[in-house]
Amino acid sequence: MIRTETLRTLEFDKILSAVSGYAHSDATRGETALIRPLDDREAIVRRFGQVDEIRRLRQLGIDLSLRSFEDIAPLLAAVRPDGAVLDPTELVVLFPILRTMTAIARQFAYRTDIPLLRELAGTLTGFPDLLDELEVSIDSEGEILDSASPLLSDLRQKKRHLTERIRRRLAEIVRETGVATFLQDDFITQRGGRWVIPVRMDSKGMVPGVVHDVSNSGETAFMEPLEIIGLANELENLVAEEKAEMIRIVRTICRMIRQDADGLEEQFRILVRLDVLNGIALFADSLGAETPEITDARFIRVREGRHPLLALMARKRGTGRVVPLDLGLGGAERPDSHVANQVMVITGPNAGGKTISLKTTGLLHLMALAGIPVPAASTSSFPLISDLLVDIGDEQSIEQSLSTFSAHVSNIAGILERADRRTVVLLDELGTGTEPVQGAAISCAVLADLQDKGALVIATTHLTDIVGFVHKRDGMVNASMEFDRQTLTPLYRLTVGEPGQSHSLEIARRYGLPDRVVAVATGMLSRMETEFHELLAELKDQRRRHEEALAEAERLRRDAEEKARIARERLAEAEARRREATEKALQEAKEIVRAARRDVNAIIEEARREKSREARKKIDEAEAAVEAKLQEFHPEETLSLDAVREGDTVLVKAIGHDGTVTAVDRRTGRLRVRAGAMELEVAATDVSPRRGKATEAKIRTGSGRKPVPDTETPREINLIGLRVDDALARLEPFLNHASLEGYGELRIVHGKGTGALMRAVREYLDGHPLVLEFRPGEPFEGGEGATVVTLR
Repeated sequence: MIRTETLRTLEFDKILSAVSGYAHSDATRGETALIRPLDDREAIVRRFGQVDEIRRLRQLGIDLSLRSFEDIAPLLAAVRPDGAVLDPTELVVLFPILRTMTAIARQFAYRTDIPLLRELAGTLTGFPDLLDELEVSIDSEGEILDSASPLLSDLRQKKRHLTERIRRRLAEIVRETGVATFLQDDFITQRGGRWVIPVRMDSKGMVPGVVHDVSNSGETAFMEPLEIIGLANELENLVAEEKAEMIRIVRTICRMIRQDADGLEEQFRILVRLDVLNGIALFADSLGAETPEITDARFIRVREGRHPLLALMARKRGTGRVVPLDLGLGGAERPDSHVANQVMVITGPNAGGKTISLKTTGLLHLMALAGIPVPAASTSSFPLISDLLVDIGDEQSIEQSLSTFSAHVSNIAGILERADRRTVVLLDELGTGTEPVQGAAISCAVLADLQDKGALVIATTHLTDIVGFVHKRDGMVNASMEFDRQTLTPLYRLTVGEPGQSHSLEIARRYGLPDRVVAVATGMLSRMETEFHELLAELKDQRRRHEEALAEAERLRRDAEEKARIARERLAEAEARRREATEKALQEAKEIVRAARRDVNAIIEEARREKSREARKKIDEAEAAVEAKLQEFHPEETLSLDAVREGDTVLVKAIGHDGTVTAVDRRTGRLRVRAGAMELEVAATDVSPRRGKATEAKIRTGSGRKPVPDTETPREINLIGLRVDDALARLEPFLNHASLEGYGELRIVHGKGTGALMRAVREYLDGHPLVLEFRPGEPFEGGEGATVVTLR
């Protein structure tokens, strides 16, 4: 469990305060303040998922149907005792809560893209019976409505009518001559719930009635005339009955609330949790935060991380962008290194951003473990840890008589006691507050001990001896905050792999320290330290050149990727054009086949009627036309007469089959070809290279007639079980053969099923050139499962 002191030091409470700013109730704000880092990875991932689902809904323009509501815990506590009755004004707090629950339940009901939210809030109902009873009984001010019950409505109507009668009679009385002379004024009012008129005190005996009050001056007596006392008493009875009915109505509502108290409490907790998640989502959107990865591995990766409080401040002030932090710890940071860097020591000038880098890493880690998206790239990752141990800031304690150094040492001693492989340690200004050499020695020993315990450590320091120790030890890495030596200003960028310099002399000179003092200080620096800083400057220059080379390589890589992308796009365009051309050709071929089929059907019909040579001629012409069209898609080669030799196999176009050349007459340009049992003479232009199609016995004889089939064409076809396309493909030749045989009536069996095949068959028959008419089958013919066709 991460200690409260750590959360306060890293200002996690301020993050929760910012999140609670989006809450809709005090209950939500209280629940938000209790958010803590979790040690259960599944719980963290679930919260991330719930927040992401809310953010995705917002991207679709859908906000959760939340509105301001109050905590109902006090109301439920008051209504739980048997017989407890609350004031109607106390029940008003239920309206926004029940309406919000109902709205969210409707909002989630049919969505399939928010499984985690539905898992959380799928039980929300809004208690519609209770809400209906409240809405029909109480208004927003806590007043009981006439619609609360028929009896209440009737009593109030009678009360209004009776009140109006009293007012009218009093108005008549004050206008009567025998009374008006004794009145102080002519208005009508109420005293003690009774209707009265103002009578002069010296004339009160002249007006029959009962005095209910006297004015402050003592000159006016407020009297209830005797003749309306009966009406007033009747009105009082109605008022008493109305009050009793109102109490009964409120008692009934309180009983309903008492019966549903446990469910109300549970659904209220769900509503508060939804409001908390919604606040986290809105907070994340305000920062452009992303969901990082939570791993069981021992490494931290911060990519483009920003301190959330600085980001909020910059956004509020409009001061621009916060410089992002890139930091990695727990893996090999150098390509040539196979050692996982477990300890990182950051050096650099004062006010250069070292402590901010430390706090940013720690605070983002806390947010990630609490299931709050972090202002960093989604490639960032944080380990699941048991504790985050920090020593940051001035720990001087006057009460405990501890100096800054003593307080730091005491804190670090506690850290060393609790550190293990599941902890992350953040140490600020390591080794300060005492003599530098001894402070550096203690700091190096602390870093080594933490490394041996397996903790991940990030520390900041100004001590050069610590930098040298880290540089020589495996598993430790130096880092620095970049500094512009020309302008002497920090750049707030972290560089891993090289130590930083304090630049104290340059900064001192810039801020007014006399040159003579700076010169003396420079001369007092040891030669070794001077060489050390010169070495650092050389390393920085080498890194700069290395980064420039990497940038050039990256530019070349991007150029290559862009060229590859263009090539892929052009290839895709060419493929699309090829597909388009192929599709177009296939469509044209399909149209040709359809037209040919129509023509052939018409010719067959004519042949059936005429049975003449002219019809067969038309068939041959149609076949030739179709062949010619097909040749447009697959043009055939022609043979040169000089290339033909006796014994060659060629395609005879007239018969559509291969034949063997038996003689070549080059003078007349004609050939003799044997095809099966036939031998015929053709022009050289009527042959083409062989197709590989052997001569069959079905080649037409001299008469041009086809052989008579061995079996008789059936008068019935069964299409049951076939798909529509396959069925229609079998139906067409069936009709053609039946027509040639001269059949008058056919039966097509297609079954009933879903009716799709039956409709397709009958639509196909409708308008067919061979079909005169068709009808459903009779019961003995198959009924609706068959269609009987009469051919022309």
